[in-house]
Amino acid sequence: MSESTPKIAAIDLVKDYGHGKNKFRALDGVSLEVPQGQTFGLVGESGCGKSTLARAITLMDAPTQGSIVMDGQDVTHLPKRRRKAYRRTVRMVFQDPNDSLDPRYSVRRTLVEPLRSAKSPRAEWDRRATDALESVGLGQDVLDRLPHEFSGGQRQRIAIARAIITEPELIVLDEPTSALDVSVQAQVLNLLVEIQNATGMTYLFISHNLAVVRHLSHRIAVMERGKIVEQGAGDAVMDTPENEYTRQLVSSMPGLYRS
Repeated sequence: MSESTPKIAAIDLVKDYGHGKNKFRALDGVSLEVPQGQTFGLVGESGCGKSTLARAITLMDAPTQGSIVMDGQDVTHLPKRRRKAYRRTVRMVFQDPNDSLDPRYSVRRTLVEPLRSAKSPRAEWDRRATDALESVGLGQDVLDRLPHEFSGGQRQRIAIARAIITEPELIVLDEPTSALDVSVQAQVLNLLVEIQNATGMTYLFISHNLAVVRHLSHRIAVMERGKIVEQGAGDAVMDTPENEYTRQLVSSMPGLYRS
Protein backbone atom coordinates (compact mmCIF):
# COMPACT_ATOMS: atom_id res chain seq x y z
CA MET A 1 0.00 0.00 0.00
CA SER A 2 1.41 3.39 -0.96
CA GLU A 3 1.60 6.24 1.54
CA SER A 4 -1.09 8.09 -0.44
CA THR A 5 -3.61 5.24 -0.17
CA PRO A 6 -6.13 5.96 2.61
CA LYS A 7 -6.73 3.35 5.27
CA ILE A 8 -10.40 3.33 4.35
CA ALA A 9 -12.55 5.19 1.85
CA ALA A 10 -16.27 5.52 1.23
CA ILE A 11 -17.09 6.15 -2.42
CA ASP A 12 -20.49 7.53 -3.46
CA LEU A 13 -22.33 5.63 -0.73
CA VAL A 14 -26.11 5.52 -0.91
CA LYS A 15 -28.31 3.86 1.69
CA ASP A 16 -32.07 3.62 1.24
CA TYR A 17 -34.60 2.27 3.72
CA GLY A 18 -38.14 1.25 2.81
CA HIS A 19 -39.73 1.10 -0.62
CA GLY A 20 -41.84 3.22 -2.93
CA LYS A 21 -43.47 6.20 -1.24
CA ASN A 22 -42.03 5.09 2.09
CA LYS A 23 -38.43 5.08 0.87
CA PHE A 24 -36.01 7.16 2.92
CA ARG A 25 -32.49 7.97 1.74
CA ALA A 26 -30.22 7.98 4.81
CA LEU A 27 -26.98 8.35 2.80
CA ASP A 28 -26.93 10.29 -0.44
CA GLY A 29 -23.66 9.94 -2.35
CA VAL A 30 -21.27 10.09 0.60
CA SER A 31 -17.54 10.02 -0.16
CA LEU A 32 -14.64 10.41 2.27
CA GLU A 33 -11.11 9.13 2.86
CA VAL A 34 -9.64 8.32 6.28
CA PRO A 35 -5.83 8.64 6.27
CA GLN A 36 -3.68 5.95 7.89
CA GLY A 37 -2.86 6.65 11.54
CA GLN A 38 -5.07 9.74 11.80
CA THR A 39 -8.44 10.64 13.26
CA PHE A 40 -11.16 11.61 10.82
CA GLY A 41 -13.98 13.45 12.55
CA LEU A 42 -17.54 13.23 11.24
CA VAL A 43 -19.90 15.80 12.69
CA GLY A 44 -23.56 16.64 12.22
CA GLU A 45 -26.87 16.85 14.00
CA SER A 46 -28.80 13.80 15.15
CA GLY A 47 -30.49 11.99 12.26
CA CYS A 48 -28.12 13.28 9.57
CA GLY A 49 -26.83 9.78 8.70
CA LYS A 50 -23.63 9.53 10.76
CA SER A 51 -24.45 6.21 12.42
CA THR A 52 -25.76 4.80 9.13
CA LEU A 53 -22.36 5.58 7.61
CA ALA A 54 -20.63 3.90 10.55
CA ARG A 55 -22.69 0.75 10.05
CA ALA A 56 -21.88 0.75 6.34
CA ILE A 57 -18.13 1.14 6.87
CA THR A 58 -18.09 -1.70 9.42
CA LEU A 59 -20.19 -3.83 7.01
CA MET A 60 -22.90 -4.19 9.63
CA ASP A 61 -25.39 -2.81 7.09
CA ALA A 62 -24.71 -3.07 3.36
CA PRO A 63 -25.03 0.14 1.31
CA THR A 64 -27.63 0.32 -1.44
CA GLN A 65 -25.02 1.74 -3.84
CA GLY A 66 -21.37 2.73 -3.71
CA SER A 67 -18.20 1.14 -2.37
CA ILE A 68 -16.14 0.68 0.78
CA VAL A 69 -12.43 0.41 0.00
CA MET A 70 -9.83 -0.59 2.61
CA ASP A 71 -6.10 -0.43 1.84
CA GLY A 72 -6.99 -0.10 -1.83
CA GLN A 73 -9.21 -3.21 -1.89
CA ASP A 74 -12.97 -3.11 -2.43
CA VAL A 75 -14.58 -4.83 0.59
CA THR A 76 -18.20 -3.83 -0.03
CA HIS A 77 -19.47 -7.29 -0.96
CA LEU A 78 -17.17 -9.63 0.94
CA PRO A 79 -18.54 -13.17 1.44
CA LYS A 80 -19.66 -14.02 4.98
CA ARG A 81 -16.42 -15.76 6.02
CA ARG A 82 -14.22 -12.88 4.89
CA ARG A 83 -16.62 -10.33 6.37
CA LYS A 84 -16.01 -11.81 9.82
CA ALA A 85 -12.26 -11.42 9.33
CA TYR A 86 -12.79 -7.83 8.17
CA ARG A 87 -14.70 -7.02 11.35
CA ARG A 88 -11.69 -8.07 13.40
CA THR A 89 -9.63 -5.39 11.66
CA VAL A 90 -12.40 -2.77 11.75
CA ARG A 91 -13.86 -2.51 15.24
CA MET A 92 -16.55 -0.27 16.66
CA VAL A 93 -17.07 1.51 19.98
CA PHE A 94 -20.69 2.48 20.59
CA GLN A 95 -22.25 5.44 22.34
CA ASP A 96 -23.45 3.82 25.56
CA PRO A 97 -21.39 1.09 27.25
CA ASN A 98 -24.48 0.12 29.24
CA ASP A 99 -25.99 -1.12 25.98
CA SER A 100 -22.86 -2.49 24.33
CA LEU A 101 -21.58 -4.61 27.25
CA ASP A 102 -23.51 -7.79 28.10
CA PRO A 103 -24.43 -7.43 31.81
CA ARG A 104 -24.05 -11.22 32.27
CA TYR A 105 -20.46 -11.31 31.01
CA SER A 106 -17.48 -10.78 33.24
CA VAL A 107 -14.76 -8.47 31.93
CA ARG A 108 -12.70 -11.56 31.14
CA ARG A 109 -15.44 -13.07 28.96
CA THR A 110 -16.16 -9.71 27.31
CA LEU A 111 -12.51 -9.43 26.25
CA VAL A 112 -12.00 -13.10 25.39
CA GLU A 113 -14.99 -13.34 23.00
CA PRO A 114 -13.26 -11.41 20.17
CA LEU A 115 -10.14 -13.56 20.64
CA ARG A 116 -12.23 -16.73 20.53
CA SER A 117 -13.90 -15.55 17.30
CA ALA A 118 -10.48 -14.79 15.84
CA LYS A 119 -9.29 -18.29 16.85
CA SER A 120 -6.39 -16.82 18.82
CA PRO A 121 -4.48 -19.43 20.87
CA ARG A 122 -6.25 -20.01 24.17
CA ALA A 123 -2.95 -19.80 26.04
CA GLU A 124 -2.70 -16.13 25.02
CA TRP A 125 -6.16 -15.04 26.15
CA ASP A 126 -5.42 -13.94 29.70
CA ARG A 127 -2.20 -12.16 28.73
CA ARG A 128 -3.87 -10.27 25.91
CA ALA A 129 -6.86 -9.40 28.08
CA THR A 130 -4.53 -8.03 30.75
CA ASP A 131 -2.53 -6.08 28.17
CA ALA A 132 -5.71 -4.56 26.74
CA LEU A 133 -6.92 -3.54 30.20
CA GLU A 134 -3.59 -1.97 31.03
CA SER A 135 -3.78 0.00 27.77
CA VAL A 136 -6.98 1.64 29.02
CA GLY A 137 -5.76 2.21 32.57
CA LEU A 138 -7.33 -0.81 34.28
CA GLY A 139 -5.66 -3.81 35.93
CA GLN A 140 -6.10 -7.57 35.78
CA ASP A 141 -7.85 -7.45 39.16
CA VAL A 142 -11.06 -6.42 37.32
CA LEU A 143 -11.17 -9.48 35.05
CA ASP A 144 -13.79 -11.36 37.05
CA ARG A 145 -16.07 -8.40 37.76
CA LEU A 146 -19.37 -7.62 36.00
CA PRO A 147 -20.27 -4.37 34.18
CA HIS A 148 -22.61 -3.10 36.91
CA GLU A 149 -19.65 -2.92 39.28
CA PHE A 150 -18.03 -0.13 37.26
CA SER A 151 -18.65 3.56 36.64
CA GLY A 152 -19.75 4.75 33.20
CA GLY A 153 -16.24 5.88 32.33
CA GLN A 154 -14.76 2.55 33.41
CA ARG A 155 -17.33 0.66 31.35
CA GLN A 156 -16.40 2.68 28.27
CA ARG A 157 -12.72 1.89 28.95
CA ILE A 158 -13.66 -1.79 28.96
CA ALA A 159 -15.51 -1.31 25.66
CA ILE A 160 -12.40 0.31 24.19
CA ALA A 161 -10.25 -2.54 25.52
CA ARG A 162 -12.57 -4.99 23.76
CA ALA A 163 -12.20 -2.99 20.53
CA ILE A 164 -8.39 -2.93 20.59
CA ILE A 165 -7.74 -6.47 21.82
CA THR A 166 -7.69 -7.93 18.29
CA GLU A 167 -5.20 -5.22 17.24
CA PRO A 168 -7.51 -3.71 14.61
CA GLU A 169 -6.39 -1.34 11.89
CA LEU A 170 -9.39 1.00 12.21
CA ILE A 171 -11.76 1.85 15.05
CA VAL A 172 -15.08 3.51 14.35
CA LEU A 173 -16.13 5.52 17.41
CA ASP A 174 -19.83 6.38 17.30
CA GLU A 175 -20.49 9.12 19.89
CA PRO A 176 -18.27 7.25 22.39
CA THR A 177 -18.34 9.96 25.08
CA SER A 178 -21.80 11.50 24.75
CA ALA A 179 -23.29 9.29 27.50
CA LEU A 180 -20.54 10.27 29.96
CA ASP A 181 -20.08 13.16 32.38
CA VAL A 182 -17.94 16.01 31.05
CA SER A 183 -14.96 15.23 33.31
CA VAL A 184 -15.08 11.56 32.30
CA GLN A 185 -15.37 12.53 28.62
CA ALA A 186 -12.00 14.27 28.83
CA GLN A 187 -10.39 11.19 30.37
CA VAL A 188 -11.70 8.91 27.63
CA LEU A 189 -10.69 11.33 24.85
CA ASN A 190 -7.17 11.63 26.26
CA LEU A 191 -7.02 7.83 26.48
CA LEU A 192 -7.92 7.53 22.78
CA VAL A 193 -5.15 9.97 21.87
CA GLU A 194 -2.64 8.00 23.97
CA ILE A 195 -3.62 4.73 22.29
CA GLN A 196 -3.31 6.28 18.84
CA ASN A 197 0.10 7.76 19.64
CA ALA A 198 1.33 4.40 20.95
CA THR A 199 -0.09 2.16 18.21
CA GLY A 200 -0.66 4.28 15.10
CA MET A 201 -4.34 3.32 15.18
CA THR A 202 -6.71 4.94 12.66
CA TYR A 203 -9.99 6.39 13.97
CA LEU A 204 -13.26 7.45 12.40
CA PHE A 205 -14.72 9.58 15.19
CA ILE A 206 -18.43 10.41 14.96
CA SER A 207 -20.06 13.08 17.10
CA HIS A 208 -22.55 15.94 17.14
CA ASN A 209 -20.15 17.88 19.40
CA LEU A 210 -17.87 20.15 17.36
CA ALA A 211 -15.57 20.90 20.29
CA VAL A 212 -14.88 17.21 20.86
CA VAL A 213 -14.39 16.55 17.14
CA ARG A 214 -11.99 19.45 16.81
CA HIS A 215 -9.96 18.37 19.84
CA LEU A 216 -9.41 14.89 18.43
CA SER A 217 -9.47 15.12 14.64
CA HIS A 218 -6.86 15.75 11.95
CA ARG A 219 -9.55 16.05 9.26
CA ILE A 220 -13.25 16.80 9.63
CA ALA A 221 -16.32 16.22 7.49
CA VAL A 222 -19.67 17.89 8.14
CA MET A 223 -22.82 15.93 7.34
CA GLU A 224 -26.31 17.25 6.69
CA ARG A 225 -29.33 15.19 5.63
CA GLY A 226 -27.30 12.26 4.40
CA LYS A 227 -24.72 14.31 2.49
CA ILE A 228 -21.20 15.56 3.20
CA VAL A 229 -21.49 19.32 2.80
CA GLU A 230 -17.91 20.22 3.74
CA GLN A 231 -14.67 18.46 4.60
CA GLY A 232 -11.02 19.32 5.02
CA ALA A 233 -8.28 19.90 7.57
CA GLY A 234 -9.77 20.28 11.04
CA ASP A 235 -8.63 23.86 11.67
CA ALA A 236 -9.75 25.03 8.24
CA VAL A 237 -13.24 23.60 8.59
CA MET A 238 -13.69 25.03 12.09
CA ASP A 239 -11.99 28.42 11.62
CA THR A 240 -13.00 29.31 8.06
CA PRO A 241 -16.03 27.18 7.13
CA GLU A 242 -17.21 27.62 3.55
CA ASN A 243 -20.62 25.98 3.84
CA GLU A 244 -23.54 27.84 5.40
CA TYR A 245 -24.64 24.81 7.44
CA THR A 246 -21.11 24.44 8.84
CA ARG A 247 -21.07 28.14 9.75
CA GLN A 248 -24.36 27.71 11.58
CA LEU A 249 -23.00 24.75 13.54
CA VAL A 250 -19.86 26.64 14.52
CA SER A 251 -21.73 29.80 15.49
CA SER A 252 -24.17 27.81 17.61
CA MET A 253 -21.29 26.83 19.90
CA PRO A 254 -19.86 30.11 21.25
CA GLY A 255 -17.51 28.25 23.55
CA LEU A 256 -16.04 26.18 20.74
CA TYR A 257 -12.58 25.09 21.72
CA ARG A 258 -9.81 26.40 19.50
CA SER A 259 -6.48 24.60 19.64
